[in-house]
Amino acid sequence: MRITLAQINPTVGDIAGNTRIIAQQLDAADKNGSDLIVFPEMSLLGYPPKDLLLKPDVIDRCRAAVETLAQRCTRTAAIIGLPVWSDHARGRTLHNSVAVCHAGRVHAWHHKALLPTYDVFDELRYFEPGPRVDVTNLPLKPDPERSKGPGHLRLGISICEDLWGAAEHTQRRIYHDNPIDELAAAGAELFINVSASPFVAGKHPKRLAIMADLARRHRMPIFFCNQVGGNDELVFDGRSCVFDAEGNLVAQAAGFEEDALVIETPERGSGVWGLAGQTRSSISNPQAPDPGPEAEVHSALVLGLRDYARKCGFKSVVIGLSGGIDSAVTAAVAVAALGPENVRGVTMPSRYSSQGSVSDAQKLAEALGIAFHTVPIEDAHRAMESTVQPVFNDVLGDQNQPGVTEENIQARLRGVILMAMSNKFGSLLVTTGNKSELAVGYCTLYGDMAGGFSVLADVPKMLVYQLARWINDSNDSPLRQQFGRATIPEDTITKPPSAELRPDQTDQDSLPPYEQLDEIIERYVEDEESARTIIDQTGYDAETVLRIVRLIDLNEYKRKQAAPGLKITGRAFGFGRRMPMAQRYDPRHGVE
Repeated sequence: MRITLAQINPTVGDIAGNTRIIAQQLDAADKNGSDLIVFPEMSLLGYPPKDLLLKPDVIDRCRAAVETLAQRCTRTAAIIGLPVWSDHARGRTLHNSVAVCHAGRVHAWHHKALLPTYDVFDELRYFEPGPRVDVTNLPLKPDPERSKGPGHLRLGISICEDLWGAAEHTQRRIYHDNPIDELAAAGAELFINVSASPFVAGKHPKRLAIMADLARRHRMPIFFCNQVGGNDELVFDGRSCVFDAEGNLVAQAAGFEEDALVIETPERGSGVWGLAGQTRSSISNPQAPDPGPEAEVHSALVLGLRDYARKCGFKSVVIGLSGGIDSAVTAAVAVAALGPENVRGVTMPSRYSSQGSVSDAQKLAEALGIAFHTVPIEDAHRAMESTVQPVFNDVLGDQNQPGVTEENIQARLRGVILMAMSNKFGSLLVTTGNKSELAVGYCTLYGDMAGGFSVLADVPKMLVYQLARWINDSNDSPLRQQFGRATIPEDTITKPPSAELRPDQTDQDSLPPYEQLDEIIERYVEDEESARTIIDQTGYDAETVLRIVRLIDLNEYKRKQAAPGLKITGRAFGFGRRMPMAQRYDPRHGVE
């Protein structure tokens, strides 16, 4: 049997466009002799569709589209993901489903059993679990060249989370049912999992381990088809793959790009698998070494920015260049995503900006080949100060002293200039702040936080430095390959980080060393450890830990107003982390 895994990049809500992509893949699968083509979860609508699922017209149009696509399935069967109405009188009105299309019609339906409601997932808001788990009998046509005769194949179809329900693969089993075990008990001959599994750094090896274990345990092959592309904050990495019944990785599709993996299954009893076709050379060696965290994070950021811009209708971006590490890495990612001709850099020096910062910004722009503008803010800064000082003096009198307010005026003037360019040129303003700064509020509302999208919002500061080195030095770096040299100035990487909003300012005037800060943030935000646990396990100064966790809690109001940012860790600031703003939780409990 020849099976194609169609790793496509759907656009959420573009039912007509996604239908065209699916139809093109169906035609290609028919031409290459595939018996079955598999598409990702919710491939007709895109994932996650969020409250588009509350629009009845969306559900009806998806059903009409899949009925039309089914008519094309006269030789090649297809598994297509979409939402469908539930026919039960109770429960939620929708299922997260796949249609099994065969012989010109929808041959069978399968509904998702396990509905994740954690982190970025909220499927119980919309869907009713599938009423039962059963196998799907797919008739096979006789083919003298590749088959001994007609028959049928018993498919054990599951949808994304259904694969993760086994107790062996989690610290705590959160579901009562295990659909994969149930499919095996029902007589499935091979497993097919259709997914929209978002990227998280380091997650893919866990996926592979789960599938390998399930294949070995049930002595059954697994076909995993995952969505690829960026949708809002989420990036989907693809890397669709196939395991044989021994738990061996037979083939793997490309990461972070569309692909079609065509696999020839062995005749019953032969055990010989074949790679029948491929569109990306990266699938030819499934045992290739792991590219490392910097490579996959960079790929995720590039794909996420490219797709956000493309799917929202932006052809270019504008970025404020401070001469610092964050704006440099952001600009490098933007060039890799959109090309240098579509990236505009702007430096906006104030009286506190060092000459080195201005020159580093210019060197970066020249190395990347992007448009570059210098817009000094000194006159505007003095004008704004003279405008507000009379009010400050009237209210505060002799107590009126320059401080954070005056520093933030500079950041907000820069935000005004960048937003003006965004409006005038029709460019997406990309912010440059990282996760470490966003966590503790080391950023200015309506200043450096102003913008439409954030590339580094979930990238800790130390990882930003790692990315800079990788972009400059790795032979796998797209910019290294394009330019043949380092593009981020060495001074940008080595000089102490600073917002340069007052004389001789550095980040460490206000924050602990970033190595410590990043670990505290990871433990408190991603791992939900208490301040007491962090202090005991790290040995960090209690006062420092308590101050940082308190800053994280106090600055939730800022993050609620931040630009949407790409998720690359297990717990990102965004719609997957829902913390109250008006609250009085005291992290000092158990410490003082």
